[in-house]
Amino acid sequence: MRKLTFALWTGGYLSLALIVALLLWRTGATPAVGLSAFIGALGLCFAFHGLISQTFMGGALRLEIETVREAHAILLDQIEKVDARVTDLVESVAQDAQRRSEALSTEVHQLEDLIQQMNDRLEHQLSHQVAAASARHTSLGRERAPHASHMLQVVQDALAENRVDLYLQPIVSLPQRRTVFYESFSRLRDEAGRVMMPAEYLAVAEPEGLMTAIDNLLLFRCVQIVRRLAKQDRKVGIFCNISLASLGDETFFPQFLEFMQGNKDLAGAVIFELGQAAFERRGPVEARHMARLASLGFSFSLDKVNDLDLDFQDLARADVKYLKVGAQMMLDQLEEQDGKLVITSLPDLNASDFAALTRRYGIEVIVEKVEAEKQIAEILDLDIGYGQGHLFGEPRAIRDAVLAEAEPPQDFIRGALRRRAVGW
Repeated sequence: MRKLTFALWTGGYLSLALIVALLLWRTGATPAVGLSAFIGALGLCFAFHGLISQTFMGGALRLEIETVREAHAILLDQIEKVDARVTDLVESVAQDAQRRSEALSTEVHQLEDLIQQMNDRLEHQLSHQVAAASARHTSLGRERAPHASHMLQVVQDALAENRVDLYLQPIVSLPQRRTVFYESFSRLRDEAGRVMMPAEYLAVAEPEGLMTAIDNLLLFRCVQIVRRLAKQDRKVGIFCNISLASLGDETFFPQFLEFMQGNKDLAGAVIFELGQAAFERRGPVEARHMARLASLGFSFSLDKVNDLDLDFQDLARADVKYLKVGAQMMLDQLEEQDGKLVITSLPDLNASDFAALTRRYGIEVIVEKVEAEKQIAEILDLDIGYGQGHLFGEPRAIRDAVLAEAEPPQDFIRGALRRRAVGW
């Protein structure tokens, strides 16, 4: 397009110079004069064209410069806006971090205050229990058997000196065998470091009202372990055993409930467990206390099941969400009738439908005490979703370094279990 324009302008200039030369020639000028006039006119035309072109080029250049300036101004404006947004974002993140830090600090202080309150109440409660036990034994004029008296002393010393270990055993999903829960166990050690099994110390701990202290300590550690796992972004739950004595203790339970109220954000991760016999023996007080825990979002598990003919509606009303059945007990209940596999205590139900029946009431079956692979092959045919036992992992003590982080203050234990001059 520019070449065509230039050709047209050149043609026009040539024509104008030729006209000037012809006019001079017709007025009587010599050919030399006409040629000079032609060349001069042509030069003037190109000079004029140069001026016009320069003027237009200068205007175009100024326009381009102005456009660049406007674009630069727009870019600066956008940079300022982005900088302002980044500044606001940094301030917002800093404020949010500060708020979270303050919230965490507040929670820690509340937990410390609650622990101190529990310490005071438990000390008061156990002091009365110790005095009552001493008075009872004195009034009856009976002496404990030497072995029982010695074992009671060992239990008292183990609690007072915090020789209580926390053990965890994995509960896995089937058939994947991925750990989704842990069951917690408490184990006491004597002065020599020997681990005592529950069968040894429960016989003396329960009659003397010491189970509430053991439950309290186990619960505290379970809560701290769950919080530690949550920090590691590990979404697992812990089954924490609770005795019927603790559920029925009108003095202990209010402080127990207060502690759980302060940790109700863990409702989906802490499951309270009690045996089938204890569950069936529960009275109005225990049932009411279970309902209060359930109102905070906590659920329950039933273990030590010896009869599968259960009242599932009653279990659902009590917020029982898990049912633990021994592997061998379950397999011993299976028998073939009229060409189908049934459970002896539920002859009208196909064995493979048992887990589906419990799920209709919101209850998951966990087969426990799994010891051999051959048991798993039969259990998988029953559509049971979870397993527990030595085949998947034995109970293991929590490392000392980890347990130290989950320890309550020493006065929480020693103060609560301070021995009195009452014959112990």
